[in-house]
Amino acid sequence: FRKANNILEGVKKNLRDEGIPFKEDILVGAMIEVPSAAITADMLAEEADFFSIGTNDLIQYTLAVDRVNEQTADFYEPCHPAVLRFIKHIVDAGQKANIKVGICGEMCSEPTYALLLIGLGLDEMSMSALNILQIKNLIRSVSFEQAKNLADQVLKLKSGQEVEDLCRTRLQELVPNIFIPDSK
Repeated sequence: FRKANNILEGVKKNLRDEGIPFKEDILVGAMIEVPSAAITADMLAEEADFFSIGTNDLIQYTLAVDRVNEQTADFYEPCHPAVLRFIKHIVDAGQKANIKVGICGEMCSEPTYALLLIGLGLDEMSMSALNILQIKNLIRSVSFEQAKNLADQVLKLKSGQEVEDLCRTRLQELVPNIFIPDSK
């Protein structure tokens, strides 16, 4: 990451030296998609202007499963405690460094998970346009405190199934008219 930032600074210097105008205050962020980046998020936060958590890859690499391989796809578990603890660690590192933490991937498109992700403290969600309206309605229907209470409870659970069950139950209580797709 430092090398990339140094290269960027070198390019900016060259542009300045040649009198070529460019946007000086380019924000440089880090995609957090692998366990090594998640574990060192506190160190990366010192160098980054923002984080974006790539949940599809983070889940896959954390759990050592391929979600498109029919032999391992059943083990792809977005609510696995290890995945959620990684996300919480990344968010905490970002907040401590005063940088925004966003998330992308299929996880934030699912209402069951979106409520939990809000409670974990994420600043932004990137999702398919098809899911925006439903997630927007969800966000407008709950308070941050309700979502945070769910996240606090979930972080104490010991299995992905327990997390999934609690999230579904809580979502139905808070937003009874929301469509929740069947779990896998």
